[in-house]
Amino acid sequence: MATPTPTAETSAPMSHRQIMEALSGLLIGLFVAILSSTIVSNALPRILSDIGGGQSAYTWVVTASLLAVTATTPIWGKLSDLFSKKLLIQLALVIYVAGSMVAGLSNSPGMLIACRLVQGIGAGGLSALTQVIMAAMISPRQRGRYSGYLGATFAVATVGGPLVGGVIVDSALGWRWCFYVGVPFAIIALVVLQKTLHLPVVKREVRIDWAGAFFITAAVSLLMVWVSLGGQNYPWMSTQTYVMVPLALLLGLVFILVETRAAQPIVPLRLFRSATITLTSFASLFVGVAMFAGTVFLSQYFQLARGKTPTVSGLMTIPLIGGLFVASMVSGRIITRTGRWKVFLVAGGLLVTAGCALLGTIRHDTAYPEVALYMALLGLGIGMMMQNLVLAVQNQVTAADLGSASSLVTFFRSLGGAIGVTALGAVLGNRVTHFTSTGLAALHIKATGADGSGGIPDVDKLPAPVRGVVEGAYGHGVGDVFLYAAPFALIAFLLVVFVKEVALRDRSGLQQAVKTADAPARVGDGQAG
Repeated sequence: MATPTPTAETSAPMSHRQIMEALSGLLIGLFVAILSSTIVSNALPRILSDIGGGQSAYTWVVTASLLAVTATTPIWGKLSDLFSKKLLIQLALVIYVAGSMVAGLSNSPGMLIACRLVQGIGAGGLSALTQVIMAAMISPRQRGRYSGYLGATFAVATVGGPLVGGVIVDSALGWRWCFYVGVPFAIIALVVLQKTLHLPVVKREVRIDWAGAFFITAAVSLLMVWVSLGGQNYPWMSTQTYVMVPLALLLGLVFILVETRAAQPIVPLRLFRSATITLTSFASLFVGVAMFAGTVFLSQYFQLARGKTPTVSGLMTIPLIGGLFVASMVSGRIITRTGRWKVFLVAGGLLVTAGCALLGTIRHDTAYPEVALYMALLGLGIGMMMQNLVLAVQNQVTAADLGSASSLVTFFRSLGGAIGVTALGAVLGNRVTHFTSTGLAALHIKATGADGSGGIPDVDKLPAPVRGVVEGAYGHGVGDVFLYAAPFALIAFLLVVFVKEVALRDRSGLQQAVKTADAPARVGDGQAG
């Protein structure tokens, strides 16, 4: 395999202006990826009311995209170590646009879920490659400053998505424009990246680990199908469970075996020799559960438990996004100035745990200022952890492994989110069914589908007594979802406590490549590069 030989020109530090020009295209692309999920989550009750589908369909429309992101993130990351990063992120944008255009034509939950899979493949590339390209351009010490922009973009897209989605759904345009609205942004990102992103392309022999890609996708997919359907379509202790769980574990073991023998594995297992990478990866897994629970189920809470419109529902989540925005920007700048990053991981883990636990106490009639405070705590915690977990990993590896290592953290975060949304969605469906049935029985009314097992209800059209029962069921059910998410956040907090803080390096990925061009790649706490 040819050894990459970056020149002095390509490895020279980029100016702030050059970084911001290239970063603008990356941030627009990332905005598109996040918008695709948040704009739909707030509009889903109305969408599924139109095309048919219940709580299971609601969960899978969200989960399908997360599944695709999870399964493809390591693949995109590995490809970025082998091919042109610029070409790959443009390809991801094209895939996203194709999925979005067809999604807008959906006339059934099945078609919508399939289109969300395609969108997820593109979004997975955008999420993973943005982190990789930033690492190539900017040194870890300076990256904290620019990571704040990523957090800000995440915050704006997360709060803007529900707002835009709510306005579209409530307007004459109709929900289908929720999928079309991101397309112009994707096209703009393509043009901006073409003009501003200039990274050297390393020519070398390439071997794609297709076997590894297949087995990791199969293992994750099977596990999520089991979690999604368990407790609803079949009991947890059933023949399906006894077949699917061992088979998913077997596929996972085969994946590990394949990776140990692959010339260029999708997930280089040697990365886990670093305690920091191992701890932060698993912390990302558990943070993903809490993060996606907040962005997905709060929309249902405000619309179905409090009877708000999609637009108002988006406005009511501003404390969550505001906390994320502030924490991302402030922590990033302090890290760049001081070089200290662990304190933010620890504080973030504590705040995420507290936020989930407190949100576990909410009901449909909980005072909004109280809910807003709990959301703000959760947002602050996520803002402190999300980008800094990636930063901690990128600081441990050589330039040759930046793509694989960066996508590893994103992979575990997406995996946690996908499994979390699937499992917690099943919990919500079961709890809503239970509370609705109990409430209607107390009123001597027979349940006819206004529960978690039927379609997503339109609370405005329900009779007053039934509406009260349904709102109470969703309020209590969503509270229980956060209560179940809290232990996962606590595990993430305990993991980051044991992460060893290593001084941030002052060389970007391209500059590291110059230093290590003739040295073997290695991973270790503070020893890489």
